[in-house]
Order: sequence, then C-alpha cells, then structure tokens
Amino acid sequence: MIGVVFHGGAHGGNGAAPSHRRYQTSVKRVPVAAARRGILARMDMDLLSPVAFDGHRWALRTTNRPEAVVALLWLPAMGVPARNYDAFAATLAGSGVAVAVHEWRGLGSSSLRAGRHCDWGYRELLESDLPASLAALRAARPELPLMLGGHSLGGQLACLFAASRAEDAAGLLVVASGTPHRSGFAGVRGAALPAAYRLAAALAHTYGHFPGRRVGFGGREARGVIADWSRSGRSGIYRAAGMDEDLEAKLRAVRLPMLGVVLRDDWLAPQASLANLIAKMPQVDAQVAAMGPEELGVAADHFAWMRAPDAVAHRIGAWLQERGIPLRSARCATP
Repeated sequence: MIGVVFHGGAHGGNGAAPSHRRYQTSVKRVPVAAARRGILARMDMDLLSPVAFDGHRWALRTTNRPEAVVALLWLPAMGVPARNYDAFAATLAGSGVAVAVHEWRGLGSSSLRAGRHCDWGYRELLESDLPASLAALRAARPELPLMLGGHSLGGQLACLFAASRAEDAAGLLVVASGTPHRSGFAGVRGAALPAAYRLAAALAHTYGHFPGRRVGFGGREARGVIADWSRSGRSGIYRAAGMDEDLEAKLRAVRLPMLGVVLRDDWLAPQASLANLIAKMPQVDAQVAAMGPEELGVAADHFAWMRAPDAVAHRIGAWLQERGIPLRSARCATP
C-alpha cells in the first residue's frame, strides 16, 4: 500500500476545499496482452488503485518499467475505457516512457456508473479524480519528469488540468484533440454542431445519463459531463459547473512545451479545432504534427491509430527527444 499526500485543490463532500489529504493506493501487477498490428505484445502492467475524496475507486493502468526516463499521465477519449490504450502504452514503454492511463469516472474499472442519482461533471474529474491519479503516479515514480496528455476530450482535460497544476507538468501531449466549438469544423458539420450539443444535453436530462452506446457516440456519460462538454461546444469557452476558477484565464497562463498530433481525415478533431485549443494557450511552445494513412499504416481517423499506435508513439518519442529527454531510440522499441 502506497500512502500519497496531496495538498489542496479538490473539494470534499461538504463542498469545502481540504488543505491536506492522503490517498491510499494499492498496487497489483498483472500480465497484459496488447494487440499491435496483429501481434500480441505481452508485458507486465501495474494496476494502481487510487481513491478519490468521495470514495470513487478505479484502476490506473501503469507501464512501470524501472528503466523509464519520463512519465506520462494519459487521459482517454470520452467513452473509451483505459484498457483500450494498452497497445499505445506498451509501445511507448519500449522506449522508456512510464505510461499511466487514467480511467474516467463511470467507465471500465470505475466503481461508479452514471445514472439519475449518480452524477458528476468536469469539476469532479479535474478536482478529485485526476489529482488522485497524478498522486499515485508521482508516488510510484517520483524521480521522473511528468508529461500530461490525452486523446480527444482527454486532450482538452489534460490542458485544463495542466492549467491548474502547471508546477506538476513538464509538457503537454494531445492526439486527435481540439475544442468542440463549431468554428473549428467546416461546412455542414460545423453548422449542425450547436443543435447536436443541445440534443446531447436533452438526452442526458431525459435518461438521467447520456446513452452514448445507443446513439453511437461516447459511452454511458454523466449528465454533468455532457452539460459541461456541450456548454464549451456551444460557447467556445471552458467553464465547469461548481468551479469558481476562471479556466480560460488559467489556460492563457500555461507556459509548457506542447505536441499536438492531428490525423488528416479526423472529422471529430480537425486541425482547425486543435488550432483553437492551442490559441487558448498563447504562451505554450506548440508543435503540430499532421499524420496521414501512409505514415500511420491505418486510416487517419479519430480511433484507428489506437489499433496500430506505433507511428503516433514514434512521433511522440521523437518530440520527447527533441526536448532533451534521452529515450533509448526515436523509434519506440517492441516490449
């Protein structure tokens, strides 16, 4: 059992911000088979078990190799369980990156499921769950510089989390991510987005949760998450219900190196939407890498890269080396 002290930030059940909390994190090592380009890559993975202030529990999937030289806390896309990034984590681990994949509240290993009487929003994710995962990773590998990153919504929340915890991060990595505002989407899709956001919020209100599996987008999402997401989509401004912080002002103050990977045929996160996200952080040192199917070996869309993550992992590895982090090679090795 690892005891982790975390100071400030999140709110307890009474709404007050505690000045001192101790997370208890257990560790379990399990063998994981991650499919990569049709090949099963077997590796040992540590399953850390953070506990949030309200008792929420989940498994933090960590490739904790002793030879790692940098750590990455990775945040999944909306509706995607952490285990779906095992191949990506295994590829990065081969070059010296200790990857910890967060599990969103309500998905996969999470102890909660969204419903009419079980709700949360960005506030709980940013102030309770992510600090617990960060604390667990820090306790496991305190000597390593830490990157924050994510896919799609995970990339947005990684930026928002970094904005509140800039002292904890050495850089930002986002893949297939950008703001959801219509200004980042061309043509008919962009014009239809405001109505789609209103419909998503209405469905979440009607069902008590957002039925993502039924509608073909996301998973079983909490009403509050959909409300915060759809609000940012309609207004272009990040606000979270119950949070007093000015998230936009905090984004403007972020001063970190950043890599944004955009996939050429990704209509869910086109390059203009990534540009809008970067524009909210005028002080970041941002590099954008556009990748097509020739380089990826699969379709250059929102999710296909997860099945064959080598090219994306290679690009991340090359960028880390450019930042002076001594990975074993720019081409991530097979574990």
